[in-house]
Amino acid sequence: MAKGDETRRLILQRGVETAYRIGLGGLTIGSLAVVTGLSKSGLYAHFRSKQALQLAVLTEARTDFGDRVVRPALAIPRGIPRLRALFEHWSSWAAVGRPGCCLFVKAANEFDQQEGPVRDELVQAHQDLLDSIAQIARTGISEGHFRPDTDPEQLATDLYGIMLAFYLSSQLLADPNAERRARQAFERLLADAG
Repeated sequence: MAKGDETRRLILQRGVETAYRIGLGGLTIGSLAVVTGLSKSGLYAHFRSKQALQLAVLTEARTDFGDRVVRPALAIPRGIPRLRALFEHWSSWAAVGRPGCCLFVKAANEFDQQEGPVRDELVQAHQDLLDSIAQIARTGISEGHFRPDTDPEQLATDLYGIMLAFYLSSQLLADPNAERRARQAFERLLADAG
């Protein structure tokens, strides 16, 4: 990796950390300059605008989620083992204790009524994850792990709902039983589909 690329990657990692704390909407070249100790003009040379910075931070966060959650699950055998691996990686990733827990959920609340490229990127990220879960469900059907009449999109929505409830329960409500409840809901989801 070239020095400029490595510097940009380190800046983006700090940008992701900052967005977890203050929200994607509050992330600016100025706020990032404060946490990185770099000059605004130096950061401007990398990003050119607040929107470009926000989009780059979303891409970095999406890459991190893919690397830690989705790709490891896809390396597991198809069907229930793969869906279980996705759930395990996702719940472990969520339990790390980042402020706000999930940047994509936090940003969805910030940008749901704001038209533009940042909202479009958020919509795409959420839709891509739902599509990935639905595809895992489809392979589970073809492997005979799920009933033939299982609706893959419904299963994806249900799993996504479990994870959203887990985020809310563990972060905002500080429920010590949040993970146990999420696991119970996931097991019921598997049983219903099987």
